[in-house]
Amino acid sequence: MQMDNRLPPKKVPGFCSFRYGLSFLVHCCNVIITAQRACLNLTMVVMVNSTDPHGLPNTSTKKLLDNIKNPVYNWSPDIQGIILSSTSYGVIIIQVPVGYFSGIYSTKKMIGFALCLSSVLSLLIPPAAGIGVAWVIVCRAVQGAAQGIVATAQFEIYVKWAPPLERGRLTSMSTSGFLLGPFIVLLVTGVICESLGWPMVFYIFGACGCAVCLLWFVLFYDDPKDHPCISISEKEYITSSLVQQVSSSRQSLPIKAMLKSLPVWAISIGCFTFFWSHNIMTLYTPMFINSMLHVNIKENGFLSSLPYLFAWICGNLAGQLSDFFLTRNILSVIAVRKLFTAAGFLLPAIFGVCLPYLSSSFYSIVIFLILAGATGSFCLGGVFINGLDIAPRYFGFIKACSTLTGMIGGLIASTLTGLILKQDPESAWFKTFILMAAINVTGLIFYLIVAKAEIQDWAKEKQHTRL
Repeated sequence: MQMDNRLPPKKVPGFCSFRYGLSFLVHCCNVIITAQRACLNLTMVVMVNSTDPHGLPNTSTKKLLDNIKNPVYNWSPDIQGIILSSTSYGVIIIQVPVGYFSGIYSTKKMIGFALCLSSVLSLLIPPAAGIGVAWVIVCRAVQGAAQGIVATAQFEIYVKWAPPLERGRLTSMSTSGFLLGPFIVLLVTGVICESLGWPMVFYIFGACGCAVCLLWFVLFYDDPKDHPCISISEKEYITSSLVQQVSSSRQSLPIKAMLKSLPVWAISIGCFTFFWSHNIMTLYTPMFINSMLHVNIKENGFLSSLPYLFAWICGNLAGQLSDFFLTRNILSVIAVRKLFTAAGFLLPAIFGVCLPYLSSSFYSIVIFLILAGATGSFCLGGVFINGLDIAPRYFGFIKACSTLTGMIGGLIASTLTGLILKQDPESAWFKTFILMAAINVTGLIFYLIVAKAEIQDWAKEKQHTRL
C-alpha cells in the first residue's frame, strides 16, 4: 500500500490554531450565504396573499397593522417560482469564471466583496418587493452570483492554508456551513415572521452578513506567510508541508489534459451523483413527510430540518476521521477518499430504498429519512476534496467545473422526480428512490475504478501544457 510521503516536519496546536479559526470563519460565511438564500423559501408563505387573490382592500385595523409588519403581495405561482429559482441562475453562470479567476486574483477580495454584496442585497429585498417583482428577481439573481463567488472561490484557500494531513478537517469544517445554514433558517424564520414580520428576516441575515464581512477583511490573508497574527511555528508548519505543491504563480490552464484526465472525470461524475441524491432529499423531504406521515406544517418544518443538523454532524465527523486515518498511517490517501465517497453514496441509497416500505412506523420513517439525508455528507471527506490531491494548483477551477456538473445533475433529478410524482403517485416514491440508488451505485463504481490521489503530471510545476 502506497502511503502519502508529504509529511510535515513537526506539529503545532491543532483545533485552537489560527488555520482552524480561519476555517471556522469560512464556515460562518457559508452559514450566512446559505441562510440568505434559503430564507425566502419560507418567507414566501407569508409574503404572498393566498386568501385574497384579487387584492381587495380590508379595512380591519388589526389586518392593516399586520400588513405593515408583514406586507402581502399578489404574486402568481409562476412568478413565485421565478423568484425562488433566480438565485440558481446566478450561481450556475458564475461557477466557471470564478473557478478560473480565483487562482489568479486575491481570494480575500473576491470572497469579501461578494459576501458584502450578497448581504447588502439581502437588506434591499424588502424595499425591492414594495417597488415591484422585477426588482426582487434582479436582486435575487445578482445575490445568487455573489453567493456563487463565495461558495466557489473559498476552495482556493486550502491550496495555501491546508496541510495535506489536515485537509479533511479544515474543508469539512468550512463546507459543513452549507448544511447548518438551512437548519438555522428552518428553526428561526417562522418565529421571526410571527414576532417581527418577514422583512426582519432579511434585515437580520443581511446585517449578520455585513458583520462577518468586516471580520473577514480583518482576519483573513491569502497566504499564511503574509499574516501578521499567525505564530511563526504554525506558519513554518503550513508552508513546509506545502513546499512541493504551491507555486507563486499559476501556469495557463491545461484544458486538454483535464478533459483527458479520468481522475478529473471521476470527481465530476461523483459530484453529479452527490447532487442528484442531495437535491431529491432536500427538495422533496417536506413532500414525502406530508404524504407518509400526515403531520401539520410546524411538525413538518421541524422534521425537515433534522437531516440538515445530522448532515452537519456527519460532515464534520467525516473530516475528522479521514485525517485520523491519514495521520496514523492506517489508510492511504486514495483509500480514504474512496472509503468516504462509498459511504456518502451507498448509505443514502440504502436508507432511501427502505423508506417506501416503512409506512406503518412513524419513528422508523423519521430515523431512515434523517439517515438518508445526512449520510451523504460523508463525501466531504472523499470526492469533494479529491481535486486538492490530484491538482492543488488548479483546485479552484476543477471544483467549479465539478460543482457545475453536480448542479446539472441536481436540476435533472429534481425535474425528473417532479414528473414521476405527477404521473404515478402510487409508486412514485419507490421509483424515485430506486432511481436514486441506481445513480449512486453507478457513480460510485466509476469513481472507485478511475479515481486517483496523486498529483497528476499535467498539474506539476514542470509541465507547461497549453491549449
